[in-house]
This record gives sequence, structure tokens and C-alpha cells, in this order.
Amino acid sequence: MAALIAENFRFLSLFFKSKDVMIFNGLVALGTVGSEELFSVVAFNCPCSPARNYIYGLAAIGVPALALFLIGVIWNNHTWNLVAECHKRGTKNFSAAATFLLFGSIMGRASVAPITWSVISLLRGEAYICALSEFVKPSSLDKFPAEYGADVLAKFPCRDVPANLTKFRDEVTRRLRYESQLFGWLLIGIVAVLVFLTKCLKHCCSPLSYRQEAYWAQYRSNEDKLFRRTAEVHSRILAAKNVKQFFGFVALDKEEKELVQEFPVEGVQPSPQWNAITGVYIYRENKGFPLYSRLHKWAKGVEGNGPTPEGHELLFLAS
Repeated sequence: MAALIAENFRFLSLFFKSKDVMIFNGLVALGTVGSEELFSVVAFNCPCSPARNYIYGLAAIGVPALALFLIGVIWNNHTWNLVAECHKRGTKNFSAAATFLLFGSIMGRASVAPITWSVISLLRGEAYICALSEFVKPSSLDKFPAEYGADVLAKFPCRDVPANLTKFRDEVTRRLRYESQLFGWLLIGIVAVLVFLTKCLKHCCSPLSYRQEAYWAQYRSNEDKLFRRTAEVHSRILAAKNVKQFFGFVALDKEEKELVQEFPVEGVQPSPQWNAITGVYIYRENKGFPLYSRLHKWAKGVEGNGPTPEGHELLFLAS
């Protein structure tokens, strides 16, 4: 039993540590669904007032979606690699196709959460009903009393209406919820088709075989993990040396003492080396041999960024 529990925990650990894009996007979508449900229960409260319903309803859908989109852009490493690339080397080495692929990668990943938020909001319907109830034409409602207008229609989402208008409120709510859910399902369908076409286009245009592309993905993941882990240890050891030089001693725990003894750090890497391994990377080959990252390219001593007879650039961005 204990072995089974340990194996399950190991599986969950590997699952949540995975860098697979589909798993990551799925987790983002699930988190967004939970956030939207919490927002609807706790925060959403239609004002039920003419001219305010529309603004509030659209804001409830659009503002969180915009915030999630910006967060997605900020958290994407490609964004800051692009900033570093433009700052250090400019965009002279970017072709139109490479630029399109790069922005498509950034926008595509950043769109997962806002699209999920919009879809769930539309399927629930509360925000849509709140926004558009006052715009329902009274003439479209059979035997709707002529003395009532948009001000009463705006109160339908709050159920604060005269008793003789209850059946009209139910009809308006049902009609708007139908429209909202229809738009939600259409949005799901459109996104699904776009994702399918994008995946097909990516694999059709890829210069790599399926196995090499899988190896490249594994290499990037392993390189990133090892680089981060090594950088953390290197910075800790360097900080310990500097603190010791200032105070004359440094308070280290047992693990840190072992690290300092095992990995001597003599200095720091110069800025040109950091610049060489930072920025946007497009898959390249040098004399028929693949270069899987900027760090790989630097380690092999390959100079230059643009396509040359010895270093052939292939327009396939690291995802």
C-alpha cells in the first residue's frame, strides 16, 4: 500500500513538473475555470441599471480576459527573449516568417487563459444577460405592456420586476442565455479548428523529423532545468564567497558547506557570454550538425546569427 501511494505521488510530481505545452495549457485552463467560477459566485453583481449594465457586463468578460492575456505574455520566456534580441542584436536577422512564428507562439500561449475565461463566461450567461437585457426590443415580446421600457428591462437580471412581467423576464433571460451559450460554443469550435490547423501547419513546415523534434524538445527542457539548477548553486557559492570576504566568515548550513567545497567558483561569466546565450533562437545547423540552442551554439564556438553556407537557418522556432 505504501509503495502504491509513493508511486502515485511520484506520478503526480512528474505530471506537474512536465514542460509539455498541452499539459501546461490544460492546467492554465483549469485554473482559469476555477477563477471564473469563484468570480461569478463572489464578485459578479449586475447593477441592473440602464447604461450601466452594458459596461459592467462587458467589463466582467473583457477586463479579466485582458489581464490574463497580459499575464500570459509576461510569463512567456519568448517575450523577454524577444526583448533581449531586439535590444542586443536588433531584428535584422529576423525573416518575416520567423517573426510571424515568434509572435504566434507568444500570442497563442497567452490566449489560453483569456479564451477559457471568455468561453466559461459565455456558457454561464450571467454577464451577457446583464449586458444586453436592456437592449431587447419590447416589440419582440408578445403582449409586452407598452408603459414599460428599457429601464424595466435592465432590471430583469436582478428579478426586481413587477409580478405581471415575470413571464417576460423568464423569456428574455432564456433568449439571452441561448445567444450567450451559442457564442460560447462557436468560440470553442473556432479555437479548436485554429489549433488543429496550426498544429498541422507546424508539422508540415517543420524541417525536422518527428523523432528529432521530440529530441530537441527534451534537450531544451533538460538544458533549462540544468542551467537553472546550476545557476542557483553558482550564485549561492559566489554570494557566500563575497559575504565571507566582507565579514571574514559566512554562516553556511551543512549542505551549503558541501557545495562550496565541491564546486569552487573562481569568478563570474563576462557579459558577452551572457549576451551570446540570451535571446530568440531559431533552429540552425552547422555543417550538417544541429545546434539546439544558443548555449549549444556558443559551446560549439559557432559565430554569427544569420544564415550562411556553413550555418543554415531553418525557420522553426523553439516552442
